[in-house]
Amino acid sequence: MQLKIMPKKKHFSAGRVPLILFLCQMIRALDVPLDSKLLGDLVQPPTITQQSPKDYIIDPRENIVIQCEAKGKPPPSFSWTRNGTHFDIDKDPLVTMKPGSGTLVINIMSEGKAETYEGVYQCTARNERGAAISNNIVVRPSRSPLWTKERLEPITLRNGQSLVLPCRPPIGLPPAIIFWMDNSFQRLPQSERVSQGLNGDLYFSNVLPEDTREDYICYARFNHTQTIQQKQPISLKVISVDELNDTIAANLNDTEFYGAKPSKERPPTFLTPEGNESLKEELRGNVLSLECIAEGLPTPIIYWIKEDGTLPVNRTFYQNFKKTLQITQVSEADSGNYQCIAKNTLGAVHHTISVTVKAAPYWISAPQNLVLSPGENGTLICRANGNPKPRIGWLTNGVPVEIAPDDPSRKIDGDTIIFSNVQERSSAVYQCNASNEYGYLLANAFVNVLAEPPRILTSANILYQVIANRPALLDCAFFGSPLPTIEWFKGTKGSALHEDIYVLHDNGTLEIPVAQKDSTGTYTCVARNKLGMAKNEVHLEIKDPTRIIKQPEYAVVQRGSKVSFECKVKHDNTLIPTIMWLKDNGELPNDERFSVDKDHLVVTDVSDDDGGVYTCAANTTLDSVSASAVLRVVAPTPTPAPVYDVPNPPFDLELTNQLDKSVQLTWTPGDDNNSPITKFIIEYEDAMHEAGIWHHQAEVSGTQTTAQLTLSPYVNYSFRVMAENSIGRSVPSEASEQYLTKAAEPDQNPMTVEGLGTEPDNLVITWKPLNGFESNGPGLQYKVSWRQKDGDDEWTSVVVANVSKYIVSGTPTFVPYLIKVQALNDVGFAPEPAEVMGHSGEDLPMVAPGNVRVNVVNSTLAEVHWDPVPLKSVRGHLQGYRIYYWKAQSSSKRNRRHIEKKILTFQGNKTHGMLPGLQPYSHYVLNVRVVNGKGEGPASTDRGFHTPEGVPSAPSSLKIVNPTLDSLTLEWDPPSHPNGVLTEYTLRYQPINSTHELGPLVDLKIPANKTRWTLNHLNFSTRYKFYFYAQTSVGSGSQITEEAITTVDEGKEEWRKEIVNDSRSFFGLKGLMPGTAYKVRVGAEGDSGFVSSEDVFETGPAMASRQVDIATQGWFIGLMCAVALLILILLIVCFIRRNKGGKYPVKEKEDAHADPEIQPMKEDDGTFGEYSDAEDHKPLKKGSRTPSDRTVKKEDSDDSLVDYGEGVNGQFNEDGSFIGQYSGKKEKEPAEGNESSEAPSPVNAMNSFV
Repeated sequence: MQLKIMPKKKHFSAGRVPLILFLCQMIRALDVPLDSKLLGDLVQPPTITQQSPKDYIIDPRENIVIQCEAKGKPPPSFSWTRNGTHFDIDKDPLVTMKPGSGTLVINIMSEGKAETYEGVYQCTARNERGAAISNNIVVRPSRSPLWTKERLEPITLRNGQSLVLPCRPPIGLPPAIIFWMDNSFQRLPQSERVSQGLNGDLYFSNVLPEDTREDYICYARFNHTQTIQQKQPISLKVISVDELNDTIAANLNDTEFYGAKPSKERPPTFLTPEGNESLKEELRGNVLSLECIAEGLPTPIIYWIKEDGTLPVNRTFYQNFKKTLQITQVSEADSGNYQCIAKNTLGAVHHTISVTVKAAPYWISAPQNLVLSPGENGTLICRANGNPKPRIGWLTNGVPVEIAPDDPSRKIDGDTIIFSNVQERSSAVYQCNASNEYGYLLANAFVNVLAEPPRILTSANILYQVIANRPALLDCAFFGSPLPTIEWFKGTKGSALHEDIYVLHDNGTLEIPVAQKDSTGTYTCVARNKLGMAKNEVHLEIKDPTRIIKQPEYAVVQRGSKVSFECKVKHDNTLIPTIMWLKDNGELPNDERFSVDKDHLVVTDVSDDDGGVYTCAANTTLDSVSASAVLRVVAPTPTPAPVYDVPNPPFDLELTNQLDKSVQLTWTPGDDNNSPITKFIIEYEDAMHEAGIWHHQAEVSGTQTTAQLTLSPYVNYSFRVMAENSIGRSVPSEASEQYLTKAAEPDQNPMTVEGLGTEPDNLVITWKPLNGFESNGPGLQYKVSWRQKDGDDEWTSVVVANVSKYIVSGTPTFVPYLIKVQALNDVGFAPEPAEVMGHSGEDLPMVAPGNVRVNVVNSTLAEVHWDPVPLKSVRGHLQGYRIYYWKAQSSSKRNRRHIEKKILTFQGNKTHGMLPGLQPYSHYVLNVRVVNGKGEGPASTDRGFHTPEGVPSAPSSLKIVNPTLDSLTLEWDPPSHPNGVLTEYTLRYQPINSTHELGPLVDLKIPANKTRWTLNHLNFSTRYKFYFYAQTSVGSGSQITEEAITTVDEGKEEWRKEIVNDSRSFFGLKGLMPGTAYKVRVGAEGDSGFVSSEDVFETGPAMASRQVDIATQGWFIGLMCAVALLILILLIVCFIRRNKGGKYPVKEKEDAHADPEIQPMKEDDGTFGEYSDAEDHKPLKKGSRTPSDRTVKKEDSDDSLVDYGEGVNGQFNEDGSFIGQYSGKKEKEPAEGNESSEAPSPVNAMNSFV
């Protein structure tokens, strides 16, 4: 039941203009559906529905049945012709026609021969509307003749010769199938060397001794009669050269053999086809078979090529060891030259086959039945092709149109019959015959003129149930003449459905390409033509798809253990699924070890045979799904410790219940890796606005696998899910499919709306724009509205693009405005926005603060008061008042000098402020200005004030110079900040004894104009501490302190001298008195004379000494005596050894260990001794106790530098001379001015001076 498809538009030349009107009516033609409702009351010309093949080969052992079936209203009657003349079946008792049919049955089983009924038959089916005819059916009985008897001589050949065993089967109908076998009905083996040709002959490229046999038999099988005919056996003997020579020797007179030479290797030659070229003709659509069989030694190999072209890839096949080339579905394009090449090691040979492809007629456009209304126009087109070009002939009701009754509505133009203004009498059956020398085509097409109102043949109120996201097809089979137009409607008041969303098929079917939940409803099909209208309602329900949300997983289990496969199925609530488990695509074994419980398949006591593929199949009446998993059974192994890790990512994300602002996301959890999943985190990506950026969407508990997500409009969502357990969070899952929500009006307005002027005459309105996610749709804009707050003005509005500010010009200065910014897009406006107050631009204040008053609190602090300015004169937001002040003149100086101005700002509407940090005894000037957002207003009148005197700062410096035995001179600089008029200086001083105790304090007043003062009558060699400060009338300032020492009395003390090695930079002084001042002079004598430098220092206080002079201890005296005795014994031993001729190198050792820094002194006059280098090798006047490593051990010497630096118990000899001891040890330098000495040891080398 199909409408005729509308043809494509065609363009015609001017010479064919008269045909345009007729061709345009082709769209009105339709077929009469084979529907019982119509066939009962609609007349229809006959149509042949079944007939025997054109070439009808029958089995002579069975009755002959020649088929001819037809339909029509009224039912047609049938008649036959045989060999072009009427076949009267009533006169032949063996021929009958089936009731209600035109099929002939010829009973030859009881009597008669099949050959009697051989001929060309044609059936005619006729009723009052016309006559249809069948093809010419050529009836021939099959034949399977026997082979003619013949005498076949045995064949004897030398090894290596070629051979062709002929078959030449009898000609049968249809042709026989040929094959070679032996007496045991076993097929003979074939190879590249031995093969059967297309003609049935058996070809040997070269024979071998193993080819010898006596039963080469060719068989012909006739499938139609199921018979096999056999040729006489052929005997073949292959002999070697040695056998042949033996035969010749035994039969010298036998001349049948022309030589006894062995067969030499030879290049190929063709056994078939002969020559270098041959011709081949084949019909289009058949299989083209080309054959080349060659002989040669060694056996040749066959290759095929097509000259000037390539062999078709998908239609080329090789048979018979590449000796046969076959091309299926051959067409004219396959014509050309094909070359076969036979090649062996000695050469190659070529053969060219010229192929020509002819074609029996085939349809380009067969004529189609026409159903027309009275007065309509139409055409019948019959177009065929072939090689050669077929001839087109027309018949009417089985009669050539040239001799048929004339019809004024019909006009024949070659392969087209044009009908115009048809009437009921124009109904007829037309036959188109296209023929050439290779065959013919015959097609029946009727023209049925009917006037029928529309009828809808589809049953009413059919309920269609379709799975969501699949196509839905709603049928509306119809009929009417003229051809009705079809429209579809949804609901009771819906408009016609159009093809922008739906697909309207020509047969009336409505297709919804992707059915969604909102596709559910009632649909109405309406058919209309000029004779009436018909309609029919059908119902559509959309069901959720059946899904496996938890698939069975690959499992590896140990033999004898238990395995469980899980298969959770989600389905539509109105559909009842059936769950079936399969093993290897078959039923589960009938074994009690296999149990199915709800969502699980459990297999206990697993064996090796249980391994395989297990499939869970879920089926409903509308869909089916399945999932499989592999079970692998392994031998038991020790149980490994569980591995804890973050979960595997979820998978199989799916979006369902897709609504405008929500969607349901479903996923399948991954493996929890032995730590239960606690929650799932859902993120989304907006591919439209922020591609590649993922945002948090929601979190659900670890037991959920679905989430209902709230969405925003006009967002291209993708979702991903992460699982989290106590170990951590999984990697994200694969992204879900994208889901673009529908656009909607914005649901929010911009935030942070402000109105601030940048100029006195403008208002700058700014806001934070909505982002793409918040826009809810394309075409985001903003409606900016404003009006003065204090006034009755209407709102002024402007719509701007997606920007973040708008400038209103021409506003009065600093006027409050009410502002609104509303978002809108192509769908509509956001909700009414809130009003925000702003101000137009500020200008500088116009008035200065008045009545400025200053109250001096003290010498460093003053309080300023002023009267506020009128708010209207501020012309902006009052930010506060700013005081500029500066020191213009010091009261103690006459000259003015400019001081940098200082600024203090007081926020808000204050009328007073404090000025801290002022300089005492100074003259200050200040003014006050009002401040707004634009800047400062004019300054008030300058107001001056004085700060009173204060105490001075400490004197800038204090130095003590020119110390003498009883006087010290003090020099100082006045205070940097006198803070008034200095009246005098106060000097206070006191002595410090050797125990750091302070003596009596002396006060001394010094005039203010002095900067130097000498103190006389002081004690010599005494430390004094000084306290010095300045005074004003207010009081005393901060003091400065210093210490100094009077010098030593040079008249009573003699200078003590010491010569020091010029490589040293220090020298330790021992035997000093504690708490005593000393003068030290260091001099250097050279070519330019004697140069010296002096300094004064004081020793520290005395401390109780805990040391005992070991020189007076008995144990020490005894020890020294023992040492002296030991030395004496050693000397005696050395002397004895020297007298005996030995040599004891004492001097060398002493020279080697001499310390160059320990120098001898002349004892007779007390002058400095000469300095001895290490090269002098002069022995010391007193024995040295310095060890060979040039160091002095502490236990061997009590005069080390450590002792100098730390000791405080120095002493003098009885004559008052200073004892100085020197050591070469340099580990620690003494602290300057704080040196002491111990009593000298009698065993140390002494370098003293008086």
